[in-house]
Amino acid sequence: MPLSSGLKGQRVLVTAASQGIGFAAAQAFLEEGARVVVNGSNPARLDTAVQTLRPLGEVHGVVADLARHDELDRLVGETTTALGGVDTLVYVTGSPAPGTFMEQDFDTWQAAAALLTVSPAYLAKKVAELMLASQTKGRMVFSASSAIREPIPNIATSNVCRIAIAGLVRTLARELGPNGIRVNGVLPGLIATDRLAHVFGDAAKRRGVTPEQARDFAVREIPLGRIGSPEELARVFVFLGSEMSSFVSGALLPVDGGALHSVG
Repeated sequence: MPLSSGLKGQRVLVTAASQGIGFAAAQAFLEEGARVVVNGSNPARLDTAVQTLRPLGEVHGVVADLARHDELDRLVGETTTALGGVDTLVYVTGSPAPGTFMEQDFDTWQAAAALLTVSPAYLAKKVAELMLASQTKGRMVFSASSAIREPIPNIATSNVCRIAIAGLVRTLARELGPNGIRVNGVLPGLIATDRLAHVFGDAAKRRGVTPEQARDFAVREIPLGRIGSPEELARVFVFLGSEMSSFVSGALLPVDGGALHSVG
């Protein structure tokens, strides 16, 4: 039997999808025939993304700040209105500014925790309630970072707060599995986005080198010898967010070109 994603007509919510990784994920699901709601916090940028994606299929935009619970409630409500429910949740979010642990203050930690820890857990609960009420055997895919396995220098808030995704994925996989809902996580390594350029710029200043040199230093640690593309990462979201991964749940899949050294 030919391998099929089974996504045609499926209802997919992708957060932080006005650019970068989220945009690539939304595009990949649309190319598989899914109906998609894309979320972003910047109205103009989100509108541009929707207009770009529209030729690929049915797509709706919902402006919402992922760090605010009232806006998460509205995001789920407007998604339900647009699509009639959710079959797949793809949670992507931006990252706090680079910095070492000792450079962070209370407000920075609180903001990072709201975005990287509280937000995915609360949104997962709201989407799970929808799926359970409609007896939908859905999928959730959460983007974290390879940093939760091996902390990366100068992104302390991400190193600490994104680890919560691992606990969320494993907890939900066990609690929701009996209802046919699968939950998995993706651990991106170095992916070519504006965020990565910012990280290289910060690393360059700290080391007294150029951003290009900082990039070259990082690439040397990747066995495949290059940085990944958002499109390559998006294929993994499609795999975990579709029936191609029908017996995969509770997994945390690195997408890093082999850069992680750890076994576990």
